[in-house]
Amino acid sequence: MICIDNTNKNPYFNLALEEYVLTHFDDDIFMLWINNPAIIVGKNQNTLAEINIEYVKEHNIPVVRRLSGGGAVFHDPGNINFTFIMPNTDDSFTNFKKYTRPIIDVLADLGIDAKLSGRNDLTIDGRKFSGNAQYIHKNRILHHGTLLFSSNMSHLVNALKVNPDKIKGKGIKSVASRVTNIENHLKTNLSIEEFKNMVMKHVMERYGGVEYILSDKDINNVEKMVQEKYSTWEWNYGHSPKYNFTKQTRFAGGSIEINFDVQNGIIQSAKIYGDFFGKRDVSDIEKALNGIRHSEEDIRSALSPYPLDEYFANISLEDIVSTCL
Repeated sequence: MICIDNTNKNPYFNLALEEYVLTHFDDDIFMLWINNPAIIVGKNQNTLAEINIEYVKEHNIPVVRRLSGGGAVFHDPGNINFTFIMPNTDDSFTNFKKYTRPIIDVLADLGIDAKLSGRNDLTIDGRKFSGNAQYIHKNRILHHGTLLFSSNMSHLVNALKVNPDKIKGKGIKSVASRVTNIENHLKTNLSIEEFKNMVMKHVMERYGGVEYILSDKDINNVEKMVQEKYSTWEWNYGHSPKYNFTKQTRFAGGSIEINFDVQNGIIQSAKIYGDFFGKRDVSDIEKALNGIRHSEEDIRSALSPYPLDEYFANISLEDIVSTCL
């Protein structure tokens, strides 16, 4: 097994690196990595249904889609991510215990009784500190999980808080859970780097691991994947399943209700309702929104040429854009 202590904190790079080592290496792999603040959404999720778009925009939090299924998670420098890539045996895809056992053992050495709970969570005293997910590629399985060590819980809660009535579709929804940080259960002080090193040392001893340093070629190939896939709107937002978007907002000029049918991130049908006043027919605005990406940039660009005050008295472009997201 080769072991990679990945010190890059760019979430786009780190998700791309997972796919790169999965598809370009034949060895068994273990990797530890930490992201700067980011929301990581599951492969089958509607991104806009999982994030608090206003909070994400205000705090400039990247949103990145991963290869595996499951729910959205919040990463920050207080969270460690671990990745195993191994042969896909008959029970690998359902055997979460196989890949979480090393984590449980390290915590046991620290006097913490952690358990695999439910389908894919690790808990301490009934509180979740690790969510796990898996992805199959040919004859290989990628298993990865989070380890909340000293995460900012207010960011975690607020970044993922979204109105459940806003988007209705077939994407997999995240389930809010009671969460905890590992550091809250330690009997002696331990830094996140010290804990990370303990996990790496344990895995290397358990599997006979050998340290691997990414080459310049590796890094360049991963950066190419970042540019072509992991940093793109098409992957992180457009890949979302078909969904229906509804949002109603009240302004000084009246209320507006926006309804979109969205497929592959593209608005297929737009309808606008409300008790606002306007001199022109709002159907012009609906037509302008049809066929564009459900993104702030494209909505703003589509609406900017219109004299919106003649369609929505005392309601600004900013007001309308905010209602569309």
